[in-house]
Amino acid sequence: MSFGSQPTRNVGPSEFNKRAFLLWRVLPTILIALAVSGAAFLLLEWSAREADRLSLERQRRLFSLAVMDMTENIAHQQESVTVWDDSVLHLQEEPRDQEWLDANMGSWLYSYFGIDASYLLDPDDRAIFASEQGRLLTPEVFAGVAAAVLPRVDRLRAVLRRDDPADVPDRMDSAGVTDLAMVRGHPAIVSAKPVVSDTGDIVQTPGEQYVHVAVRYLDGSFLAEVQERYLFNDLQFDADVANAPGALQLYPLFDGSDATLGYFTWRPVLPGAGVSRRILPALAVLCMLAFAGLGLFLWLLWRRSVALGATEARMHYMALHDALTGLPNRAMFVERVESALTRSAAGRGGTALLYIDLDHFKQVNDTLGHPAGDQLIQEAGRRLQGLTRDTDTVARVGGDEFAIVMTGVTEQAHVERLCDRIGDSARIPFDIEGNQIFMGMSIGYAMAGADGPGLNELVRRADVALYRAKSLGRSRHVVYEKDMDALLQERRRTEADLRIALREGGQLQVCYQPIYAARNGALTGFEALLRWQHPELGPISPEVFIPIAEETGLIEPLGAWVMREACTAAGGWPDLVISVNVSAIELRDPDYAGRLADLLRETGLAPERLELELTESTMIEAPGAHMQNLRSLRGMGVRLVIDDFGTGFSCLGRLQSLEVDRIKIDRSFIHALGRSSSDEAIVRAIIDLAHATILETTAEGVETEEQRARIRALGCDSLQGFLFSEALSHRDADALVAAGTRGAGPEPGATDSRAAREADNLAGPG
Repeated sequence: MSFGSQPTRNVGPSEFNKRAFLLWRVLPTILIALAVSGAAFLLLEWSAREADRLSLERQRRLFSLAVMDMTENIAHQQESVTVWDDSVLHLQEEPRDQEWLDANMGSWLYSYFGIDASYLLDPDDRAIFASEQGRLLTPEVFAGVAAAVLPRVDRLRAVLRRDDPADVPDRMDSAGVTDLAMVRGHPAIVSAKPVVSDTGDIVQTPGEQYVHVAVRYLDGSFLAEVQERYLFNDLQFDADVANAPGALQLYPLFDGSDATLGYFTWRPVLPGAGVSRRILPALAVLCMLAFAGLGLFLWLLWRRSVALGATEARMHYMALHDALTGLPNRAMFVERVESALTRSAAGRGGTALLYIDLDHFKQVNDTLGHPAGDQLIQEAGRRLQGLTRDTDTVARVGGDEFAIVMTGVTEQAHVERLCDRIGDSARIPFDIEGNQIFMGMSIGYAMAGADGPGLNELVRRADVALYRAKSLGRSRHVVYEKDMDALLQERRRTEADLRIALREGGQLQVCYQPIYAARNGALTGFEALLRWQHPELGPISPEVFIPIAEETGLIEPLGAWVMREACTAAGGWPDLVISVNVSAIELRDPDYAGRLADLLRETGLAPERLELELTESTMIEAPGAHMQNLRSLRGMGVRLVIDDFGTGFSCLGRLQSLEVDRIKIDRSFIHALGRSSSDEAIVRAIIDLAHATILETTAEGVETEEQRARIRALGCDSLQGFLFSEALSHRDADALVAAGTRGAGPEPGATDSRAAREADNLAGPG
């Protein structure tokens, strides 16, 4: 028997290698590709969701910031008309002037701040005035909002009856209640503020004051502003969340009792979802090339992240910067002050806070328009930035108010030098729409060291110092001192003492500073300067008591007394001119020109020998009786002079339109001659333009031969200052006229006392 063998199937090397390739190469590669693709998909989904979550969180924070900012601002905006003596007096009148109330407490708030509705309630909470959307309505329309408003008014009156100063928030001048509520079916901010006296001279019973109610709807212009400023899409308000599709972002709105008023909705920006929609198709194709696909995904994700970062940076920038100037706004300003105070507390140098206010800025808007005012604010911001260090912060904190935060300050002299540079810069005219505008700056500053005050106290001190600078005549800088907190009491005492001085006589005196012709040194006239010698305090500066006289109504009897004294004295000086400062308040009296004409006839002074010195703003702001008085005075032959030209708000381009005879160049430019080429160029421009418009010029404050030589070379007509004479008593002025003295310069041994010069640099009642 034989055994046959079955043929054996040989496994060749090629087939074995194929299996090995499939098992050890292809399969791992496929598994790795699938794993990488799956990981890439999961990473994409997680990144998209995280980006969307962060974006939604940022959008909610931005919207919350916008609502909070609007809520805080309304109370500030109201106080511009509720903390005002004129408002209290007009509300106490019978019948009340509804047009005045609308112009100042209704339509003005709507047009300037966007407040949708304003109501005034009497002490019994009855509506006496109503304005909605800038239209004056009958008080009966208040009934439609009473249910939403009166509970807030009741809370306010409870606060007012307590009469506790602690109820007045920091940086507020009066108590108030601000809340969210539904008004006429709209979500709204409701703010109730009492109408109170700004000077404290009007006595009001706590809790019985008139109440101003401001309503700003949150589903009207507010939504448009927020949508445009923060780039929200389809922003709207829904009272019921059921009406909102699931794709919209929701922001609940609560009132003071935590009751839900409704929901703000918008179509959120979801950068992550956008990334996913763009990447997934490409990722499906690139799964076979796992690493290439992953690289493409990371590259695209990086690009989208850059775009998202740029959008976030833009939104963050807009939230912390002023839209007009690009400077930090109040929010960033607070952060910078807190950061500076933290460094100071750690012993890394002191902090200085400067508040800067543009003097008479409103006159720019009134005369040249708001676009010119915006350009002026932008230019002022650029100048301030150019004067500060990289470590300092320049912020715009109000309409025409700036702030500077200085860090690492080791001595007060550093701050003083910056204030001096700001003052020098302000004297250079602003070129706005072809107009040369002189705009002074008032500065108040406060300092903090390692153990210095906190944020609120430092801000308060700087604000107090700024108020002091403006009360001293503006265009200067003042550092906070502890005794400034007693400024109100000092002002009240000064007012009372000034009344006594006017009533009893003996303390006030009119002095006369000679004015000489620049060409030949001939005596041409005198300027009347008011002096007050207090029996206890000694000499009191007119820059202290004149603003008080203007605010309290004493300027009219004071100015009348000075005018009579000056005209009587000038009656004995043949052919000489007497210059008298006049306040804009005096010119508001319709009978002013007539009374002055009677005085000239009584004293025998020819009208053409009388010059009235007024500020440029007085000439520009001349409505009604003001303008009629100026026309009557010119018709009589009285000469009009612009005083202190170049300080505050001055515009070279308006000289041609002002009906005046002379301009007086401010002493600050004269003192800088020989030291500042820019100031000399300004003086030359003023004199050339004045002569081109057939105006005479007078230079004030000439103290040196060099100044006299330079001002004469520039073509100025008249000179006055300590180089020639100090202000003289009536008797000494008579002696000077009798002697026929020319202004040849100071005699040997003539006084050069700095204190005397500063005393006689002070202006008269105007």
